[in-house]
Amino acid sequence: MMKIQFFCGLAVGAGLMFLAGCASEPVKPAPQPTPPHQQTTVPSPSPAPQSEPDVLLPATAAQPAAPFEGAGWQAVFDGKTLAGWRETQFAGRGEVHCQPGVIILKMGDPFTGINWTNDFPKMNYEVALDAMRVMGSDFFCGLTVPVGASFCSLIVGGWGGSLVGISSLDGMDASENETTKFSNFEMGRWYRIRLRITSDRIQAWIDKDKLIDVVTTGKRISVRPGDIELSKPFGLASWQATSALREIKFRPVTGPAGKGE
Repeated sequence: MMKIQFFCGLAVGAGLMFLAGCASEPVKPAPQPTPPHQQTTVPSPSPAPQSEPDVLLPATAAQPAAPFEGAGWQAVFDGKTLAGWRETQFAGRGEVHCQPGVIILKMGDPFTGINWTNDFPKMNYEVALDAMRVMGSDFFCGLTVPVGASFCSLIVGGWGGSLVGISSLDGMDASENETTKFSNFEMGRWYRIRLRITSDRIQAWIDKDKLIDVVTTGKRISVRPGDIELSKPFGLASWQATSALREIKFRPVTGPAGKGE
């Protein structure tokens, strides 16, 4: 009986020692994930900037420009850069860039344009340029200029592609006033556009044809209300069309062009 108790005691004592040994064994903590703010990330390389792709111009675009008749012309486009110009901040505007010898106004929704940022005359001057409709079916040249303390726009190829006129006279735009004309403008062809502003008259030519000759005495001159006002004081714009522009020049004049000029 004593032996049984002794062995039982030994067994119980050994069990207690075993449990005590297990309880005293240090427990290693489970590895914890690295907090997000301490994680090391390798940034993806930024894509290299890409240059603006050229617009494919028709072969006719390479034709040399016609000479400017008369003296005193000053260029405002160097044929290489947009120096002196800035993009007009039209909502929905297309891209503007230079290609050899030309400025491209890509089709906007609806406007794309540029503004001259340097000094420009307000009266008694002519401005001329070559413009081409590359794509689209509306005006490929909206030329906005000062007229004394006011402004107006010569619209070429508007209202569906053929209208020419001054916006605005007495609140009536190029489709409504006495300057309204219609002409067939071919895609991919250069047109020499010339506008003369004097104290009592506005005159405009497309190539050799005088299409506008209006007395402005007593008339209220303004631009058409809306986005085109952003083209002031001197700017060029297109409406739902891709345009090419070149040979942009101006010169002072002393009065209206005479007969045959």
